[in-house]
Amino acid sequence: MTYFIVEDDPSVADALKGLLAAAGFDVRAYGSAEAFLKAGPPNGDDTVVIDLGLPGMSGAALLRHLGDRADPPRLVAISGKSSRVIEREMRGLNPVPVLRKPPAADWFEAIAG
Repeated sequence: MTYFIVEDDPSVADALKGLLAAAGFDVRAYGSAEAFLKAGPPNGDDTVVIDLGLPGMSGAALLRHLGDRADPPRLVAISGKSSRVIEREMRGLNPVPVLRKPPAADWFEAIAG
């Protein structure tokens, strides 16, 4: 099982990567959806943490793409956007947990759980 972080803010990506790696998990981070997709698809037992505010391909589009797979990974969205914007971007997607930025102490349980 691998944890993938798709986050364009290096400080958030580093914090999440450090938190999960310190717990002994295999973690890989990408700054864009395109870089993540180019690296190859995740397995069904992987977890992908996706920022909704990605440059290029949006986080919502990546969630849709991964959620439509026959064996989708576990998906978690993160965002610093307002609740209204998050709701609009998530409309029509399969429900996934959404964690609000900045990172909080309960993120580890929500992501690794």
